[in-house]
Amino acid sequence: MDVFAAALGDILADPHVGVDAEWRAGGTGPAVAVRVVRSSPDRVAAAFDAAVIQATDVLTVAVGDVPDLAAGDSFTLGAETLVVTHAERDALGVAWRVFCRRQP
Repeated sequence: MDVFAAALGDILADPHVGVDAEWRAGGTGPAVAVRVVRSSPDRVAAAFDAAVIQATDVLTVAVGDVPDLAAGDSFTLGAETLVVTHAERDALGVAWRVFCRRQP
């Protein structure tokens, strides 16, 4: 598992892939500097017999950097704040897949 954690560390450190962020437990805790990989896939949902495209924000974060992650935590990336709706660990327990909503 150390090999996978090291590979994730390399990906997060890559300036073309990883970005700086601040994580706050409960959305108000002290800021902790972390690196994340951000993706913004569109989700298609059905509403009133029409397809609705909804933007989403998904972060990949090393479990070693944020061992306890919960709904209501937040990540600040530049001027944007993303609030965690839920998070899932990968099968090896190395990375979180964090689903977020944008804070207005």
